[in-house]
Amino acid sequence: MLTRARDDFLTGEQRMIRDTARDFAQAELAPHAGAWEDDGWIPDAVVAKMGELGLLGMTVPPEWGGTGADYLSYILAVEEVAAGCAATAVLMSVHNGLGCGLVLAWGSEAQKQAWMPKLVTGEAIACFCLTEPQAGSEANNLKTRATEAGGGWSLEGTKQFISNAKRAKLAVVFAVTDPAAGKKGLSAFLVPTGTPGFAVQRPEKKLGIKALDTCAIAISDCRVGAEALLGPRGKGLAIALSNLEGGRIGIAAQAVGIARAALEAAVAYARERTQFGKKISEHQSIANMLADMHTRVNAARLMVHHAARLRDAGVPCLSEASQAKLFASETAEWVCSKAIQVHGGYGYVRDYPVERHYRDARVTQIYEGTSEIQRILVARSLVE
Repeated sequence: MLTRARDDFLTGEQRMIRDTARDFAQAELAPHAGAWEDDGWIPDAVVAKMGELGLLGMTVPPEWGGTGADYLSYILAVEEVAAGCAATAVLMSVHNGLGCGLVLAWGSEAQKQAWMPKLVTGEAIACFCLTEPQAGSEANNLKTRATEAGGGWSLEGTKQFISNAKRAKLAVVFAVTDPAAGKKGLSAFLVPTGTPGFAVQRPEKKLGIKALDTCAIAISDCRVGAEALLGPRGKGLAIALSNLEGGRIGIAAQAVGIARAALEAAVAYARERTQFGKKISEHQSIANMLADMHTRVNAARLMVHHAARLRDAGVPCLSEASQAKLFASETAEWVCSKAIQVHGGYGYVRDYPVERHYRDARVTQIYEGTSEIQRILVARSLVE
């Protein structure tokens, strides 16, 4: 279908990864996404299948059991999964980037041996515990504390809006180890979620992405060994910020996938619906709307691919990642809104998927840095 990316410049391996993700998403995600939203849960068998297909350790080298794909291949897969089920794409994005990626980049040999085989297969899903009730984008304003105790650490605090919280077996937890050191007083820990004192709260009742388990976590005298420290003590902020480029490109790809799904639904409906004696796709006002939607989706996708290629080349691309995330996320909401308009009253009811796409798209302007934060970063790259 023309709403999907042209593949003139993709390698054979990139096409294969994209097509594998597309076939899986369209056959096993899209038909059930609405029901999973009602259940508030993505079935365990689906997550296991993602592991079998290599979607849960995509950029992890083969020596650790991963797919060993480049970043462009990864975001091609994220777009396809998001077009099938946005909630599943968030699970995939958090696990790949903030789970596998951080353990791979910052973990000790022992930590990698303990966790990577389980992470890449999906035996253990990861969650990323940075955000707190009073600290979102301001990552250096955390109140969670880690104090040395009995040769290890005792963690105390509260985390908020944690994706994969109920499903996860491994949590990357950020806590202040040296309060007087300011930004250099933050450290990261690998915490098995079954550890006493690590308590997942009830799932949040959200506007969209409802199939994904998003919860607060209460941490009270949660004891871990010295070996739980991820990376050097005091490098927590650097660890948290190290995946900013990749995380934002991933969310941008998710936004493109949601927008594309809404566009495809609008095109299909416009081809079928008859008003005033002809298909509504033949009415110029509707045709113009579809053309604008298609153009914006393609523009967003090109920005995402450009940022991914820069990342693959090892070129710093924080500004390009922020631009892609900003434009793709705002495009997604706009395109989904227009898709509802094309459907008329039917677009406003749950019988048609564009209602869900619209709700799912909204959060892409919030997590991994709000649109306001992205604009600050882009402007800073221009004037500094």
